[in-house]
Amino acid sequence: MKSTRIIPCLDVRGGRVVKGVRFQNLRDAGCPVEQATRYERDGADEIVILDVSATTEERATAAETVASVRAGISIPLTVGGGVKSPADAERLLGAGADKVSVNTAAVEDPGLIDQLASRFGSQCTILAIDAARDDETDRWVVVTRSGTNRLDMDAVEWAREAERRGAGEILLTSWDRDGTRSGYDLALLEAVSSVVRLPVIASGGANEASHLADAVSAGADAVLAASIFHDADHTVAAIKQELAELNVEVRL
Repeated sequence: MKSTRIIPCLDVRGGRVVKGVRFQNLRDAGCPVEQATRYERDGADEIVILDVSATTEERATAAETVASVRAGISIPLTVGGGVKSPADAERLLGAGADKVSVNTAAVEDPGLIDQLASRFGSQCTILAIDAARDDETDRWVVVTRSGTNRLDMDAVEWAREAERRGAGEILLTSWDRDGTRSGYDLALLEAVSSVVRLPVIASGGANEASHLADAVSAGADAVLAASIFHDADHTVAAIKQELAELNVEVRL
């Protein structure tokens, strides 16, 4: 049985970790280097850094932050935010990222996924999808620019297209659940994981180990969380132990 990856996420703005609800009302949550090194000691399988203001501020992700975090950890590191071109991706990979995540820029130019996969390989090309429930159409639609732009674009179909274009993984965040601690959107996870063969990382809404276990049952290959770790409500080690007791295969 394949182990489920436990991935703390560092949303970064101005060189500091921040956290909010549905991408709004961000509060300080510490130093990214200190957080990342602590999570690795606790048993995290990977770290994700998302520069949450890079796109809205029309700038690239700070490579200095990436390099500083990489110097402190040895586990895989995914970085996203403000990646608009292969040159942006190359800069982050050169700073120490193992994978690069694209979101808004790929929605605006889907060919960016093809370019990144061709140049760096699918294993380095992660598509981040922020999805919100549209009750009128009974589907999930894509939101971009840190949740400020809601599109008439089907999130499930977008995941399918990303796989065709060469993405190696889907980082799937429920905008509705982000920061709410009400559990992952299991229906969204099931819908996306049923149409792609790619690994799907569940994001948005974790509060306890049972939520992570539910996400795995819904089709997630990895589970991402932020608030529960930043606020020290749970450690990665404790979550992994609880997941093991719930019969979820994890690396202890």
